[in-house]
Amino acid sequence: MDREVYRVKEFCQRYAISRTSFYREVWAERLHIFKRGRTTLITRDEAERWLHSLAYIKPKETMDKRSVMTERGAY
Repeated sequence: MDREVYRVKEFCQRYAISRTSFYREVWAERLHIFKRGRTTLITRDEAERWLHSLAYIKPKETMDKRSVMTERGAY
């Protein structure tokens, strides 16, 4: 079951980013956090919002050998 809030370590593990990258996102105001005492927390909704805000890179279409050779001028 998903948690409603994540600590920094949990967030970084779940979204496969380093602590440094996490704090870069916070400092750039792309990820919003809140504090409960000394503990930094991220809501699940905020984590999902951040994830969906990331740039999507469309994979290149695969090319067969003949089209690659033609592009290079071999044919």
